Amino acid sequence: MRISFPAFLKSALAALFLILAGGAVAQDVTFPRDELSIKTAAGQTYKFTIELAFTDAQRERGLMYRKVMAPDAGMLFDFGTPRPVSMWMENTILPLDMLFIQGDGTISHIRENAVPYARDIIDSHGPVKFVLELNAGRSKALGIKVGDKVISKRIGNQW
Repeated sequence: MRISFPAFLKSALAALFLILAGGAVAQDVTFPRDELSIKTAAGQTYKFTIELAFTDAQRERGLMYRKVMAPDAGMLFDFGTPRPVSMWMENTILPLDMLFIQGDGTISHIRENAVPYARDIIDSHGPVKFVLELNAGRSKALGIKVGDKVISKRIGNQW
């Protein structure tokens, strides 16, 4: 017995399949973990457990769809070489602070309280090699400012 579906139903089923298949692929993205510290000009050092995003798939997925993140957690995006970077918050549930970091670990720009789901482009304001995403408000609460240093094995600094 052969079942015939109307053309619109075939299109809808095909679209649903692509959405579900795409979601399954996105869920397969995993992130290695590491630790880093931020040393402020005031002499304070704050440690974070981070996830690393250094492949295209990892950077594309980022923190999208996450509902919670520990206060001392974050995600470090490694772009390989210094370049202007643009980020956005589409499909990102958590409000975030984005710290734009040069190759030597110096924070060159901070975007505080990026709005969930926003499609606005968040610009690095110049070439950077890394972006660190933290929970919104952490930069201000800890007194993290432009010029402070991020220290980790990944960035090339030693603890």
